[in-house]
Amino acid sequence: MSFFDDLPAPPERPRQPKFVVPPWAAPPSDELPAVVPLGLFLQRSQRMVMAVKGAEVYSTGCVLDLLWTIRRGTESDAEWGSLTERCFNGPSFRYGTPGGGSGGFRLGVAYPDGRKAAADEWSYRGIEGADPGEGPVLTTAGGGGGSGSDDEVTSSVKFWLWPLPTAGELRIVAQWADVGMDQESVVVSGDVFASAAERVQPYWRTPG
Repeated sequence: MSFFDDLPAPPERPRQPKFVVPPWAAPPSDELPAVVPLGLFLQRSQRMVMAVKGAEVYSTGCVLDLLWTIRRGTESDAEWGSLTERCFNGPSFRYGTPGGGSGGFRLGVAYPDGRKAAADEWSYRGIEGADPGEGPVLTTAGGGGGSGSDDEVTSSVKFWLWPLPTAGELRIVAQWADVGMDQESVVVSGDVFASAAERVQPYWRTPG
């Protein structure tokens, strides 16, 4: 007989209910999104490139994928190091956060009916008990990594936009005064999102 055979069985652990994230806070966890290439430049200068690469469209919203590359100018080693750090550490360069300042990177959207949202609007609020109403809501959804050198820094970040715009034109607005980027914007037709939403696939098939 094994040493462990006569030991009491461990007690049954109560099954924990799954935490359901509000639809405005994150993409659905049980859907395969439709990927839409956009390829729109928000900034394209000798100093900096910023672009909206594409969108992952879900039934309730979409994830916008942004990238940027900044070339070093006359910055000292200390100044360049600080800029590189802000590019890699999303929260540290947001508007209104310590070290971010009013010249930090900002992203916003405008719906055709006049409603607007900015990514830094919800950065400090908890999910529990929050009520954004009908939205829209724009929140960070993780970074895609990056690379840096003594001459150039490249980074990317994703943003969750809720609800999904399906009519009119969505305007995406960006500004980053600290690196010389004035307010710039691009427009995406809601038809693009509406068409993609038809290709979203749920993980689980409905029985019957």
